[in-house]
Amino acid sequence: MDARSTSNTQTHAAAYFLLEGLNEIGVDYLFCNFGTDHAPIIDEMAHRRRRGEAIPGVIRCPHENTAAHMAAGYAVVTGRGQGVLVHVDVGTANTANGMHNIFRSRLPVLLMAGKAPFTVNDELIGSRDTYVHFVQEPYDQASLVRPYLKWEWTLPSGVVVKEALRRAVSIMQTEPRGPVYLMIQRETLTQSWRADEIRRYPADQFAASSSGSADPTLIATLADRLLAAENPILICSYSGNYARSSPAIAALSQFAGIAVYEANMNSNVSHDMPCFVDFSADKALPAADVGLLVDIDVPWFPSDVQPKEGSFWAQIDVDTLKTGSPMWTYPGNMRMQGDSGRIIEQLLEALKAKATPRFKEAAAARLSRIKAARDARIARAQKLAAEKGVPGAINPHYLMAELGKLLDDEDMIFNEAITNAPAVQLQIPRRVPNTSVRVSGGGLGWSGSTALGAKLAAPDRMMVQVCGDGSFYFGNPSSVFAVAQQYKLPFLSIVMDNTGWNAVKQSTLRVFPDGEAKGANSFEAQLAPNVHFAKIGEAFGAYGEELSDPAEVPAALARCVKEVRNGRAALLHARVTKM
Repeated sequence: MDARSTSNTQTHAAAYFLLEGLNEIGVDYLFCNFGTDHAPIIDEMAHRRRRGEAIPGVIRCPHENTAAHMAAGYAVVTGRGQGVLVHVDVGTANTANGMHNIFRSRLPVLLMAGKAPFTVNDELIGSRDTYVHFVQEPYDQASLVRPYLKWEWTLPSGVVVKEALRRAVSIMQTEPRGPVYLMIQRETLTQSWRADEIRRYPADQFAASSSGSADPTLIATLADRLLAAENPILICSYSGNYARSSPAIAALSQFAGIAVYEANMNSNVSHDMPCFVDFSADKALPAADVGLLVDIDVPWFPSDVQPKEGSFWAQIDVDTLKTGSPMWTYPGNMRMQGDSGRIIEQLLEALKAKATPRFKEAAAARLSRIKAARDARIARAQKLAAEKGVPGAINPHYLMAELGKLLDDEDMIFNEAITNAPAVQLQIPRRVPNTSVRVSGGGLGWSGSTALGAKLAAPDRMMVQVCGDGSFYFGNPSSVFAVAQQYKLPFLSIVMDNTGWNAVKQSTLRVFPDGEAKGANSFEAQLAPNVHFAKIGEAFGAYGEELSDPAEVPAALARCVKEVRNGRAALLHARVTKM
């Protein structure tokens, strides 16, 4: 007789221990798009519920794009990766856009998918029993998302399921954070194992590695460079992701008179810091003699501007080599890999120890120039917002300025307005770090689902999606509003409808400023002009409103914000300046 059958230890399917392992690694939610491969998991969910045992919260998402980006939004708020559970190769393919964005945004997510059953003649529980099982087995399922992964594996046996989960979470949470992928076949999930055969892997022994500080010699060298600098600047992008970075940048910049810029914003630093100047460093770059690149991938576009010859650049980042990009050639006389907050705190301490009266005098003079540049940005924003637009073509700057008046500091903006993104940046004050978010990837259709994930993580804060009509289409809005309704996740969606893909038009003009497309005014960018997006929200119980008259902007925004604060999603379709 098999020893397993004579043991007093309880026996369960591997899927049971998968769910238990997800609890142990701290997964609060599974964002799911279920398929035939998940039958063992679904059955064990019911089993564990009947036994009164915990499982992660289950959020059923009608589309995988929603599932992936909800996990991203949860990670933006909490810093902790959640589970995304999708269906074999086709479900994985539908997450590729999200995995691209998540990978480029340094966010942790555990993507899990089944694989087609490997037995055909009912040899094992879970064998192939339907048509799709014979057509959903590619040679390399992981290749669908491999460019955007830190780790991938196919679970070979249920006996190592908890070890695999701990390995996955350790990798996804180690900086630079990113998505990981675990594939599991049905037969593996139905295997029976005794509880004493499944080893646990506690976090205190198998934790993710933490980011360190910098070599004191490098810190001293950089401090000397700043002591001698005449026009130092700091360019950042991801710093809002790290609790210590934004206050450290504020303290360093004010002490040393360093102008701060936030390029390609995806998770912001506080825009209230006295040395925050603007969202582009292009005007400052040619004069900068010392520059700090902090938590950033794309500080400027080399085709538009080049740094001053002979300038000194220090890179401070958890990812200094950018190994996820085949080519990355921004300057770095010194590269310090680690926690930017800790490194900048080290730098400030060294600088204070070395600061001379002459340095302090020069820093004070720079602070006056920085204030003037900061004031100029604010004045420019006010001037751009002063013109309200005309009926059918509301000025996006005016619309966003009015929205900014209604938001609290802790409310979060998910800015997918693309060509109108500068209006969102300039007009909505963001005083608290990590309250204005743009993903770093190029995949459109992320903002609504990411807002939902953030709302799940922070239910007391209002989440605002701002997108263009083009990116709204990409976001599978029916899936987004279905989840908002089903799980009571009210958010505000603002669609700035300029009737097309203005980014496509402007790209064509940049490459061919006097080309045939311009001459014919034909840019293959026009989208349907007479749609009524608000009805999509209304179909799922959201408040919907269409806005075309600038005179109605304050009242329409107030109505939508009131609905959201009262617990109902709202969709405002605003007809803005045409592309």
